Amino acid sequence: MLRTISRSPVLRRILTIVGTLFGVAVVVFVMLRAIPGDQITAGLGTEAAALTPEQRTQLEAYYGLDQPLVVQFFSWLGNMFTGNFGFSSRAQESVLALTAMSLPVTLELAVIAIVLALVIGVPLGMLSASKPDSARDAVGQTVALAGLSVPAFLLGTTLLSVLSANLGFNPNGQAFAYFFQNPILNLQQMLLPGLVLGFGIAAPIIRTTRAAVLEIRSNDFIRTTRAKGVPPRRLQFRHVLRNALVPIVTMTGLQFGYLLGGAVVVEQIFSLPGVGRQVLLGIQQKEYALVQSTVLFIALAFVIVNLLTDLMYRIIDPRVRAA
Repeated sequence: MLRTISRSPVLRRILTIVGTLFGVAVVVFVMLRAIPGDQITAGLGTEAAALTPEQRTQLEAYYGLDQPLVVQFFSWLGNMFTGNFGFSSRAQESVLALTAMSLPVTLELAVIAIVLALVIGVPLGMLSASKPDSARDAVGQTVALAGLSVPAFLLGTTLLSVLSANLGFNPNGQAFAYFFQNPILNLQQMLLPGLVLGFGIAAPIIRTTRAAVLEIRSNDFIRTTRAKGVPPRRLQFRHVLRNALVPIVTMTGLQFGYLLGGAVVVEQIFSLPGVGRQVLLGIQQKEYALVQSTVLFIALAFVIVNLLTDLMYRIIDPRVRAA
């Protein structure tokens, strides 16, 4: 059995995915229970102190808090396998319905941020690598340093304040519009948060592109190609950039995966109903099933992104395909 698994990359990948998701489920379950308070206290606030022991016992039984932690954990997992991901008493909606509404928002935000990051990062990285230790290299390095140094909450708050106060541009002040409801307003509401996240992601992409291009340009086949009289533009894009794509794709895939769960600050600033904000509200209200199930959705999305990144390797680099 072990020999069969070791020889089958598909089975290894499936076991890795299952193990990763199970580990995430355990960690999130334990961490939530380590936070002081429970759903009863979060829901009732100061009124929870007035509960009689009988009332608290009844509420604990209603929320399933009277069961041992092991029973609570496997009961939650068992319910998920039957399609019951839990219920949010705050929103009066099922977790599945809430995630179906919030996940597309975060995915759209992540795609916009990644596109803007690539538009900024790859050209600046190539520009920096074209002449190291020059003025153009200093510009690229400065932008990368700024992207790494400026916090997203500071950049987002500043942009929102300046544009709304001076130009009257604040589409995020209106109720959120989903793309299929109002595409124009939706893109306006996604522009600033996408730019804030994209600027931060562009920083590692600039550095990765610069390092990868410099490494490829030092190879013998590039010098041979240049000696054959290949035009500089064709050499730069067809030979240098194409061979430098693997580390760029790696960095982009990692950043995209992190965006799915790490955009909570930007979503909160710009009032976007994404999964990050959903998890934050769930933690504040101690809605265990909401947080646990949403985090598992994020982990699953991260795993899928990694799989797509691996597929991109095989398309870009024939050596990976032959391995």
